[in-house]
Amino acid sequence: MVEVRAALPDDAMDVAGVHVRSWQAAYRGIFDDEFLDSLRPEDRVTRYSFGSDDPSSPTTIVAEDDGTILGFATTGACRDEDALGLGELYALYVDASAFGLGVGRLLLAEARGRLLGAGFTEAVLWVLADNVRAQLVYERDGWWRDGAARHEDIWAVPADVVRYRRTLAV
Repeated sequence: MVEVRAALPDDAMDVAGVHVRSWQAAYRGIFDDEFLDSLRPEDRVTRYSFGSDDPSSPTTIVAEDDGTILGFATTGACRDEDALGLGELYALYVDASAFGLGVGRLLLAEARGRLLGAGFTEAVLWVLADNVRAQLVYERDGWWRDGAARHEDIWAVPADVVRYRRTLAV
């Protein structure tokens, strides 16, 4: 049975593995195969910091089944100048082995609940403009494109992203 819990410092390597495998599967055809094949969890692990007591720090949750982390989501306050005061879903990644099993929906619901619990009534997220699969997941969950778009470097790779928004209050 899949359970969601707060990420712990000891989860960093497992989360990095999920992050890399998710990219390698979901972004095939969006990013260069050579780049995706070169990604390694060891290169990502130091970028995660879990377990902070600082309420202004991002919070990460993991979906775990029998000790195996299947996905993660990171939330916090929105960083966009035109959306200050909103929450933000910074990241949502599911291991390729768990695609289609409902792990993403479970994490998304829990992330929304945590943002609402932190006092946010609305949230945003950014998604690759070419990532149609993820956009469909977000749209099914009630998110809509709010018209914002930008070009940014993600893991040193140039990409176009679009912003989605959702009301959190019931």
